[in-house]
Order: sequence, then C-alpha cells, then structure tokens
Amino acid sequence: MAKKVLRIIFSILEIVLVIIVASLYYLATPVQLPSNQIHIPAGNINHTVLYLNDHIVLATKLDALVLSSLGRPQRGWIDLGSKRMSRLDFLYRLTHSKAPLFSLRLIPGETTYLFLEQLHKDYGYPLDVLRKEYERVSPYPEGVLFPDTYYLPKGMEAKELIDYLVKVGLLKHRRLAQKIYGTYNQKLWFERVVTIASIIQKEAANTREMPLVASVIYNRLKKGIPLQMDGTLNYAQYSHTKVTHKRIQEDKTAFNTYRHKGLPPYPVCTVSLEAIKAALHPAKTHYLYFVKGANGRHIFSSTYKNHLKNIKTVKKRNKKE
Repeated sequence: MAKKVLRIIFSILEIVLVIIVASLYYLATPVQLPSNQIHIPAGNINHTVLYLNDHIVLATKLDALVLSSLGRPQRGWIDLGSKRMSRLDFLYRLTHSKAPLFSLRLIPGETTYLFLEQLHKDYGYPLDVLRKEYERVSPYPEGVLFPDTYYLPKGMEAKELIDYLVKVGLLKHRRLAQKIYGTYNQKLWFERVVTIASIIQKEAANTREMPLVASVIYNRLKKGIPLQMDGTLNYAQYSHTKVTHKRIQEDKTAFNTYRHKGLPPYPVCTVSLEAIKAALHPAKTHYLYFVKGANGRHIFSSTYKNHLKNIKTVKKRNKKE
C-alpha cells in the first residue's frame, strides 16, 4: 500500500516537473512581433490574451496566468523596445513598458486653423474630425489652445487629442486668470485679455515691444480710434498672409479693424504668456501709431504728423538698402 502511494506521489511529481519544465521552455522561447510598438485595447487579462492571439502573437492560458502574476497589462500604445524577445520578457514588458510618445509643438502666434491642418499633414489625423471635435469642445474658435511642446502617447485618436489639448489650454487660462484676478470670468478673459494679447502677439517684433504695442491698443480704444492693425486680419487661414490694400477693402468681417472700431469678437491666434502679461500691463505712453523700421522693429509715435515722418524715414532707408 505504501509503495503504491509513493508511486502515485512520484507520478504526480513527475507530471508537475514536466509541466514546470514545459512552462519554462515555453516562456523562454523567443517571440517575433510585427513591431516594437503595439496597441493593447482596454479590457481584462483574458480579453488581452485573446487580442494578442488574434492580432499580435500566439497566446495561451499560461500567458494569462503569468500576466496575472506580473501585474495589469498596459493599455493603449506600448513601446516594447524590440521586436524579438523571450515570451517571459514580452509578458513582463506588457505590464511595465511605457507608452511611445510623439512631440507636438504649438508656437505662439499660430492660428488654431493652421495648427489643425499641420496635425493632419504631419500625423495623418482626419482634418474634418479635428475641426469637428475642436468646435464641439472649445468655447472659442481661437485662442484657447496654449502654446507649448506637448509629449503625447502615440496612437491617440483625434477626439482624445483635441479633448486633451483644449482641456489643458482652458485649465492654464483659468489658472492664470485666477492668479491675476482671484476669479475667472471666461468671457472677459478671452474676449478682452486674450484678444488684446493675440493682437500684440501678431504685431510686436519681439517681447520687449509687447508692452508698447499694448499701450497703442489701449490708447486707441480709449480715444475711440479704430485699431487699424494688420495683425487682426491674420486670423484663421490668413495667419501668414500679407495684408494688402485690396484685402483691407474686401474683408467685411469684424476682424477688419480698419473698417470696424473696437476689438475683434475673439482672439486671432494662440498667445504666449509674455503677450498676456503685456495685455495686462501695457506701457504708460501716449503712442497711437507705429511703423516697422530697421531689423523688423517698430518706431512708435504719439501724433499722426510724427508717424508720417517716420514712414518717410523708413522708405528712404529702404531705398538706400
């Protein structure tokens, strides 16, 4: 009887040993992946294993067991670092690897209209979806996104991307407003502060000029003089278009500050922190005019007479050059 029991125990141990050896061999065998960056959809471990089996590499219940002991598989895009590795290493990386990132740069002064076009050209996002999603979540057509370099997970859907960028932009604007005013009035912030900042962003040659340009804007608004600034006509698709006399005559929108007094209805571009600071703290001057001089910098004046003199000086200098 005792010998029979021992034989059963040894048989069981042999089976267990065989299973262990087979499992170790299975986990040590190399796997060849279609790419070092793979996408894992949301779901439980069994769902993940089924997905792996159908789309990436052969996977079994043993993989599910090992995954459950290693931790929860990552979701979304994962950078595994290599296309060939042992199965155990593959399962480990599924639970510990980071998402591959791509950089996205939005420069101050660019319009959201052209930024979305660039997203379409550089990363293949459907332009109609980008525009539709932006209109859905953004309170204003322009000025909401905050210039910065963003590092985002590769494979983000257009909806996720726009949701994130708008959410971050609105949060930064809210925090700035609360820091300055102690409260946040979205209408006042975007239709006054950010709108003025966007004109400064388009007009100023550099950050040093920004408070001076801001002073011209406020002085003109105070006197009820049309702003007459080209920068307001560089909205949307016209971001980099030279403003000509013909354009001024033909543009009937509220962004044409040659035809309409006051500010445009909303910002004309994305704005930097420096432009916002200038809009909030303009220089104390009597300037009402400015003209582009040498090196792209502007010459400011308080009277139209001096402004005309400055224009003549600039023209003479340009002819000599």
